[in-house]
Amino acid sequence: MSASDKISRRHALAAGAGALGAGVLASVLGSGPARASALTEDGYWHARVDAAGYCAKTAQVGGVNFSYREGPANGPALLLLHAQQVDWFSYSRVLPDLAASFHVFDVDYQGHGTTTTTVGYPMNANRIGTDLAAFIESVIGGPAYVTGNSSGGLLTTWLAANRPDLVTAAILEDPPLFASEYPRIMKTIAYRDFASSAKGVAQNVQDFLLFWISDNKEFITQNIAPGAVFVLTETIKAKRLLNPGEPVELAIIPDDTVRLFLRGMDHQYDPRFGAAFYDGSWNAGFDHATALADITVPTMLMHANYSWVEGDILYGAMDQNDADKAMSYLPHGIYKRVDAGHVTHLDKPQDFIDTLTGFFTRH
Repeated sequence: MSASDKISRRHALAAGAGALGAGVLASVLGSGPARASALTEDGYWHARVDAAGYCAKTAQVGGVNFSYREGPANGPALLLLHAQQVDWFSYSRVLPDLAASFHVFDVDYQGHGTTTTTVGYPMNANRIGTDLAAFIESVIGGPAYVTGNSSGGLLTTWLAANRPDLVTAAILEDPPLFASEYPRIMKTIAYRDFASSAKGVAQNVQDFLLFWISDNKEFITQNIAPGAVFVLTETIKAKRLLNPGEPVELAIIPDDTVRLFLRGMDHQYDPRFGAAFYDGSWNAGFDHATALADITVPTMLMHANYSWVEGDILYGAMDQNDADKAMSYLPHGIYKRVDAGHVTHLDKPQDFIDTLTGFFTRH
């Protein structure tokens, strides 16, 4: 589902709220200790990833030109599938350590990052999963460990169920099992996010990030501060002038997930992906219960924190009933409850590394 589940829209950008005010643009474009320390965060991780030996690559597979980061061949193949509305860089906090034990392939799947598709490419699990399987076959060259977060977790579920010959073992990192199917999806905070995607597609919006901010103006104003929409918009415009062609990384927002969520939507995210969740077409032919029951490879379900807000709106990927239902269908599954946000590998990177390494090395 959406990376913003962790942000939970009530907390979306809230971690950066203190920085969003009259002095934001001055701090971004000017100088001083606050700016210097903030600007090191993403730059530090870019440098760490490069130092670990990762290279940016592309591969044409069918109608998809995949963009991905490949690490050194230090162990068995490991495929990483990020959450919706972010890109490969969401894994930057764990990539250096994972490179020591695995041959990592960190992929921007369809609709995200700099991966491109043919015009009219169908955004649904069956087509995306089929082409990801082809990527494993043609680029990785054999079976791989696979882990995916949120929507990436759904795609991992698809791969494990439909192409077990290509999946050695799988970790489903807080996927929205059942909660992203109709009619349950209508009672999730992500549904509101997907409504913006559907509206953006209908209006043929060219700048989805600024559109999304404007479309969620009331929420941002009520839950951050008056004027936050204007300041956030102008800061993004300024950052684009300073770093043309680069996805925006807003140092004024200290929360990693929020910052990388905005980065992922900056001229990278195809809103047709979210719109397909909104109209239900993403899951067409992909029944979650059936897929889980078909999985035969060793699989772990990681379940992150969630809450119910406004009476009956789920903030998160799954509640306990969803997780319990998933485990009832998962014949070779292990359940792990984690005290972390939706994007666990960003919120608790060392815990994620330990869990992943321990589980995969046992299988």
